[in-house]
Amino acid sequence: MTQTITIQSKLQRCLDAKIGQSFRLKSVPDVLSQLLADKRSPNTRLAYEKDVTHFFQWAVESKPTKELVLEFLHLEQGEAIALVLDYKAYLLNMGLSEATTNRRIAAIKSLVQMGRKLGHCAYSLEDVKGEKVKPYRDTSGISPETFKKVLALCSSGVQGKRDYAILRLLWDNALRRNEIVQCDISDFDPIGHTLTILGKGKGKQKEAIDLVPVTVAAIANWLEAHPNPKPNQPLFVALTPNYLGNRLTGESIRRMVDRLCHAAGVSKQMSPHRIRHSSITTALNVTDGNIRKVQKLSRHSKLETVLIYDDARHKDQLELSHQLADLV
Repeated sequence: MTQTITIQSKLQRCLDAKIGQSFRLKSVPDVLSQLLADKRSPNTRLAYEKDVTHFFQWAVESKPTKELVLEFLHLEQGEAIALVLDYKAYLLNMGLSEATTNRRIAAIKSLVQMGRKLGHCAYSLEDVKGEKVKPYRDTSGISPETFKKVLALCSSGVQGKRDYAILRLLWDNALRRNEIVQCDISDFDPIGHTLTILGKGKGKQKEAIDLVPVTVAAIANWLEAHPNPKPNQPLFVALTPNYLGNRLTGESIRRMVDRLCHAAGVSKQMSPHRIRHSSITTALNVTDGNIRKVQKLSRHSKLETVLIYDDARHKDQLELSHQLADLV
């Protein structure tokens, strides 16, 4: 802890001195801006900026200026590792989940990696390991019969057309909400029956996914009511007066899903990802557990992830627990 306090004090002194004696403002490289510019997704950029800012607020109670970032990147290897390990312990002591802790540490690692690429950092944080995360196994969702009730609640008005098209993409193509909100009108090809999306993951390129006729019709029907149906406009937009025409947010989609599912009598807390879970689980059912085929629908990079859905679908653990209980 003493070493960490010393490192923090070093950074704080740099802040107090504004580092004017060491660098001319125009000559100071902006490593953080380079890191953010390297991220394709706006949501990813915001998340990285937020996580890096949290680290510097913890370390020196300041936002990550160009000068402070450079001072952090100029630390000795041992000093940097000690500082980041102490930050990791702080996050865990706060009660944050392993996944959240790993994400925040990953943002700092990415900053250091960018610093190394640009020649402004000589150390590595590879020795700072992530926490083990238990695989997410709650793949429960709703049945096709229940989802039909949800779809039926969409009105014939403008908002209803928009919501219906979004729900079809969540179910028919098992899309993630961020994949939906990032689409522009130009990404939709009604003739070719495709939608070009930016998938999840580092280095992902845009890919065209095939749409079934009912989904194509739903999107086309919505575009007839779209307030500004130009190719460069977002595919799905807000309809409230204050935000009319702005790109619809993932949170807005979550609220819409939760509201309609609740109105349809679904008791559990629902979200776009729960609809995706429902879609993938149902796909496993209708294909008799064809995991490779369902992987193409879900676009999971690892087959093991689809196996989690298949394990939950079969309830193997419950079946074996019943057999063991019967024996005694």
